[in-house]
Amino acid sequence: MAAAQAAGALPGSDPLEVTLVLRRRTELPDDDVRRAPLGRAEFAAAHGADPADAEAVTAALTAEGLRVTAVDLPSRRVQVAGDVATFARVFGVDLQRVRSPDPVAGGMVAHRQRSGELAVPAVLRDVVTAVLGLDDRPQARAQFRPAAAVATTFTPLDLGRVYRFPARTDGTGQTLAILELGGGFTEADLDAYWTTIGLSDPPTVTTVGVDGASNAPEGHPNGADGEVLLDIEVAGALSPGADLVVYFAPNTDRGFLDALSTAVHADPTPTAVSISWGQNEDEWTAQARTAMDDAMADAAALGVTVCAAAGDDGSTDNATDGQAHVDFPASSPHALACGGTTLHAEPATGVVRSETVWHSGTGSGGTGGGVSAVFSVPSWQQSVDVPGDADTGRPGRGVPDVAADADPATGYQVRVDGRDMVIGGTSAVSPLWSALTCRLAEALGRRPGLLQPLLYAGVSAGEVPAGFRDVTSGGNGAYAARSGWDPCTGLGVPDGEALLERLRAALT
Repeated sequence: MAAAQAAGALPGSDPLEVTLVLRRRTELPDDDVRRAPLGRAEFAAAHGADPADAEAVTAALTAEGLRVTAVDLPSRRVQVAGDVATFARVFGVDLQRVRSPDPVAGGMVAHRQRSGELAVPAVLRDVVTAVLGLDDRPQARAQFRPAAAVATTFTPLDLGRVYRFPARTDGTGQTLAILELGGGFTEADLDAYWTTIGLSDPPTVTTVGVDGASNAPEGHPNGADGEVLLDIEVAGALSPGADLVVYFAPNTDRGFLDALSTAVHADPTPTAVSISWGQNEDEWTAQARTAMDDAMADAAALGVTVCAAAGDDGSTDNATDGQAHVDFPASSPHALACGGTTLHAEPATGVVRSETVWHSGTGSGGTGGGVSAVFSVPSWQQSVDVPGDADTGRPGRGVPDVAADADPATGYQVRVDGRDMVIGGTSAVSPLWSALTCRLAEALGRRPGLLQPLLYAGVSAGEVPAGFRDVTSGGNGAYAARSGWDPCTGLGVPDGEALLERLRAALT
């Protein structure tokens, strides 16, 4: 974590809310690649929290002077309220007010910081797996970049032609969830955008507030609003028949987890969840990373595809140690990690002139990608020859899995806070792949869920699987493109029509 500076006293009487994550009734199978998704009730009964555990937590914390305000057994979360002094005593930590770098707006931001080893009350030690919210530092940054100069620009509809999204589909009958950790949008911006791109039947967009957050436009198009509008406009333009649900949460590890879990366990179950926020693996606590990965494992079991941006800062992922890092949550094996390219194509016809790895140079942006320091190589990725880490040679989960246009210089035409803009970043690739997943699901008549076992099946090192167009030129710093899977653009960019046929054959 980045160094913090003291920022004054934190009164013990200040109110505080945290999320406790409980153990599962029974663990999910390792490297779960089941083909038939579990229903919500079936999942909750088998893999949610045991009611007896939730009752034990409620009794123990109430006796300590805290209040349990909500219990969600399927997602194994218990919401607890109290004051700073009581939480510090119960969990054996010191809570202070500090200032540290803001990963979104830049500069410094004041927040609460925990010091000391977290000590769960002895009676709950085997029951509680994470306690999130004692520290409320900004956890993630948005993976988008406004264009400084452009060579070619595209609407999402143009990219649907380039990547051959399946004809006669629009995502009808599907739900696409989008997670946001700040900012907001106005209906006026969306209405104007749909008209500008000629979308006569735009999607339904609803919002859900999590942990007190809400749709709150800031009026700064280069800030979080840019992320929010980029996500909605790309996803909505490419899957206008789907219902879009945008979850707004505070930019903390607690807020991120609560948004993800709320979306994954929603009714109806979403086909895809799009995540365009992240941070390099070292900037997460182990308990927060595990809780997030577990929530994405829930998604896989429920048949939900979680798409996550791979990062916009090349192979260093904005770390300052000069070494290679990958972004989380994209590095989770339960997330479809989405990398980025530089695309030159004819917008009207979709004819591609060239497509290379997006890398504009150190400090100027480029696709994230590399080898996880946390997650081992999943079984479905072992055949594609994931290299060792560029610095240590350590083996690990390779990032990304897939790619699409992300270079701001060949970016996406969007509308933000009343302005027409061009934006790039792997933030755009996550909603693009989420929309494609919804259209694939519509055509297949079922949610495909965890896509990677299907995408990597039967693929050897250097081989280009059906449903993809290989990107073999360029690099992201420590890694270079090559034939087949690589740590820059994964398996390549989609050929939606061919991918549909491949999935149809695999799932019948």
